[in-house]
Amino acid sequence: MKRAVLVSIGAVVAALAVPAHAEEADKRWIIRARAIRVTPTEKTGPILPSFPTAHTAVTNSYAPEVDFTYMATRHIGAELILATTKQHIEGRGALDGLGKAGRTWVLPPTLTLQYHFAPSAHIRPYVGAGVNYTIFYSENASNALQSAIGDTKLKLKDSFGYALQAGVDIDITPGIFLNIDLKYIDIDTTARLTTGSLINRERVHLDPLVPGIGIGMRF
Repeated sequence: MKRAVLVSIGAVVAALAVPAHAEEADKRWIIRARAIRVTPTEKTGPILPSFPTAHTAVTNSYAPEVDFTYMATRHIGAELILATTKQHIEGRGALDGLGKAGRTWVLPPTLTLQYHFAPSAHIRPYVGAGVNYTIFYSENASNALQSAIGDTKLKLKDSFGYALQAGVDIDITPGIFLNIDLKYIDIDTTARLTTGSLINRERVHLDPLVPGIGIGMRF
């Protein structure tokens, strides 16, 4: 009798557990919306050949970001990160008194492969690594720069690099969670300044840290 009761209890528990496990396994998609800060840790070279004692710096910027994650297993996911930011470029060195030297829009789609340490817990940390392709568009030299050196066109070369990521999801309700995320993105580009027939170039390593905070849901 005791054995029969235990078997019955086990059967009931198994029957209850299967739908819950199936429901969890079905929720393979995660969507998050974050507010991010793009903080360049840049290293820039001289503007050659005309301005060997001048260089530039890229200022911080804020933007919304949306990402989509597909969980291939309970622990392994692939995340596509989408955002675009407007970055201002300021003169440094011999151009220090110039102020803004230009601006550009940056579109850096990033794909990371993630490992989620505790996928069923209320607090779920993860790490990721992947690749990034950065597109620069709508570049413009500032009026101040053009007043100083003449009519100038600014162009930045697109970049391909790696990305590193760490973050955590914290449940707020059964369906919504808080997300805190930090990424490092390898972005190396060359800025080309065309003034008439003269072309100057500057090597720029942006390499931003991108902290973000937002909310997400799994479905």
